[in-house]
Amino acid sequence: MKLKYFFPLFIAAVALMVSCDDEVSMTLLDEIQVSSSYVSIPVEGGSTSITVTANDSWTVETSIQWLTISSTSGTAGESELTFSASSTLNGRTGEVKIQCGGKTQRINVIQGLAKIESATCAEVIAGPNDKTYQVTGVCTLIDNTTYGNWYLKDATGSIYIYGTLDAKGATKNFLSLGLEVGDGVTVQGPKTTYGTTVELVNVTVIKISKSLVKVDSVANATLPLEGGEFITYLTCKGQGVSVEIPEDAVSWLSISSIQSAGTSSVVKFKATANAGGDRKTTITFHTTDGTKDYSAQTTLTQKGAIINASVAEFIAAAVSTTQYYRLKGVITSITDATTGKLNIRDFSGEVYVYKIVDFATKGLKVGDIITIVGTRGAYSGTPQVNGAVLESFIPVTAATIAEVLTKPDDANTYFMVTGVITSITSTTYGNLYLKDGASEIYVYGCYPGYGATGDYRKYLITNKGIKVGDQLTVIAPKGSYGGTPQLSNSIYFSHVSSK
Repeated sequence: MKLKYFFPLFIAAVALMVSCDDEVSMTLLDEIQVSSSYVSIPVEGGSTSITVTANDSWTVETSIQWLTISSTSGTAGESELTFSASSTLNGRTGEVKIQCGGKTQRINVIQGLAKIESATCAEVIAGPNDKTYQVTGVCTLIDNTTYGNWYLKDATGSIYIYGTLDAKGATKNFLSLGLEVGDGVTVQGPKTTYGTTVELVNVTVIKISKSLVKVDSVANATLPLEGGEFITYLTCKGQGVSVEIPEDAVSWLSISSIQSAGTSSVVKFKATANAGGDRKTTITFHTTDGTKDYSAQTTLTQKGAIINASVAEFIAAAVSTTQYYRLKGVITSITDATTGKLNIRDFSGEVYVYKIVDFATKGLKVGDIITIVGTRGAYSGTPQVNGAVLESFIPVTAATIAEVLTKPDDANTYFMVTGVITSITSTTYGNLYLKDGASEIYVYGCYPGYGATGDYRKYLITNKGIKVGDQLTVIAPKGSYGGTPQLSNSIYFSHVSSK
């Protein structure tokens, strides 16, 4: 088996080392040529040089961690490029790309003879990068069905498969393999480490052993927050079926019945009411043929309650992808009007919202009052709202004081008004007069932000250091008291000090 897969690799390394992105061979590239597209470095370490001839500037790209290249860029003309590596106990290979004038020249690098060894997941994790391994395990989770990104697990650990080739060695055709969660599989490919994740990249599938247990279908895969029954229909060709519920789900999910007839089984689960956020769990079904364990998985999701929160409460909450929060506040800035990246502020604070679904179609603007639902996220440690959905909004119209004075009283119509403070009658609640040109209006209450009640309404004027002569912008509906027009229960937006 090793010879079958090693021989084509060796021939490819020696005889077919020239290619480019648009499938033009080396001799046809006018932009860049190399004296050799195959570089061999002794297993004990050393250097090898080639000549690069280019008609424009060029750059080098590679992900080989064990290789040192004398230069990563050059100019038009003839240059020498040297490849160096330290000694190695195992053979290794890699690829270097030289980009020039929109063309790509590939250089294949080999040090020693690349030996493909059978290994456990633990041995792969402990082994060097760029070495090719052959591993046998069980597919436990599939992340991407186009490129074939999935997890392989054996008795010693788990590794990530980043890219899977089809039977003809092509990419982006993972579904043609028919690999499913629970299947036993043997793959081979080179190891790399991305951050802390150990990966085998663009693996070749050597063998697939279909699982003796398979989830055919489910009923009620998404349950309401009130709870209910989740049903799975299985085909089991092994010696009975057992069910594994994750530890974090045993408090709310239980098995209500298991019924089997021949190779068919029906497993019913009962989920309790959910007072928290959305929750999700993966259930694993096991069977055996007497010597080997086989498994299959299915996922259950249950809707959760949405927590109404102030911005300050939201910021204080833990990062979570399942707990949803309802936030209400004023849009203070918009950084991307297409995707809905903006800042929202209420009486307690301000937070960044990373995208709002369908934002571009709503016509929202700075000053509008919105209600959104999203999860507590973070970027580089800074809190933000993720996955936000707009529930409702109150449009706010910018208007002069003169224009507001002509409007009817309406507690549901909001205006954004700017004027100079001519007098302050209460620093506790922010009662004051605003003047704009020849027009003046009384502001009955200026509060720190949307949603302020009780003591949260107090002391904005003092806390912000606002004084007579400052320019103040507020958001409020028009009302009246004793026939005198006023802005009622206004929301502070901004101010400019008169110094």
